[in-house]
Amino acid sequence: MANHFLIMGVCGTGKTTIGKQLAEALGCAFEDADTYHPTANVAKMKQGIPLNDADRADWLEKLNGMLRERERNGNALVLACSALKQKYREVLSQGLDSLEVIFLNGSRKLLAERIQQRSNHYMPASLLDSQLADLEVPQNGLTIDVSLTPEEIIRKIITHFKPNSEAL
Repeated sequence: MANHFLIMGVCGTGKTTIGKQLAEALGCAFEDADTYHPTANVAKMKQGIPLNDADRADWLEKLNGMLRERERNGNALVLACSALKQKYREVLSQGLDSLEVIFLNGSRKLLAERIQQRSNHYMPASLLDSQLADLEVPQNGLTIDVSLTPEEIIRKIITHFKPNSEAL
């Protein structure tokens, strides 16, 4: 059985950075859910318009299909995806043996600073508040403070999910 890992949180938490590093540490594939958004969703976000549940429905189903396909083939995957609401995480995990949730959490101030420093990203800082309003903190999974360095975050994840391994 392949374990899948969902790196989730609002914009600016470092989902992609942490996801790539975790996948490398685990020797498995990484996917950024943002690359699977339809062009209409990207256009809305570029305009500062928050996505609604209907905008996300097909996108979440597509991501779930990708996770199930990898599981059928015995391949683990680290997926970076905002997955802000519990019902989104339920769609992502549907039909899977395992989807480990890692919630990256940080203060609004830190997240806003990070978003303002980013370049070449379609998500404007103006959408941070709508994401924070939509966020349903996961009850199951690992919560990590993003004020830690990426190396510290990866060590905590590895130690949590593979306690008998030598973490980086």
